[in-house]
Amino acid sequence: MTNAPQQNHISVQQQDFDLAAEYQALTANNQSDGAVVHFVGLVRDNNLGRQVQALELEHYPAMTSKALSELVDEARQRWDLGRVRLIHRVGKLGLGEQIVFVGVTSKHRGSAFAACEFLMDQLKTRAPFWKKEHTQQGEHWIEARESDRVKAGDW
Repeated sequence: MTNAPQQNHISVQQQDFDLAAEYQALTANNQSDGAVVHFVGLVRDNNLGRQVQALELEHYPAMTSKALSELVDEARQRWDLGRVRLIHRVGKLGLGEQIVFVGVTSKHRGSAFAACEFLMDQLKTRAPFWKKEHTQQGEHWIEARESDRVKAGDW
């Protein structure tokens, strides 16, 4: 039996990711974790009553890398996790395109679900990404919603 050591994979990238490949990376040669939870966020066609045509994400690489590593470390301090994979895309993304992937493994489902939700909640408010929506009315910079801040603060 092969035990999966704790592993982190954090990537900020322009290229799309393959969901099946990410799931495989979480589970390959991992017989010690019984739970796999993942989340994928997509560009949707409306936000706050505006028809969205595209979403553009910018970041400062050194700041982003540090912040994402800190979030993963914090999740590991809270829950017993095996593998953690976090991918966030940048650049201009069209409707329906994948923006973010968060995947975690753990011995038990409770830890996996909680850690995945925690990471997504924290990404929405603490990760230094600047988001610009392209709409029929023009371009608009967007910030985290108050509801996102409240949800992140619940942790």
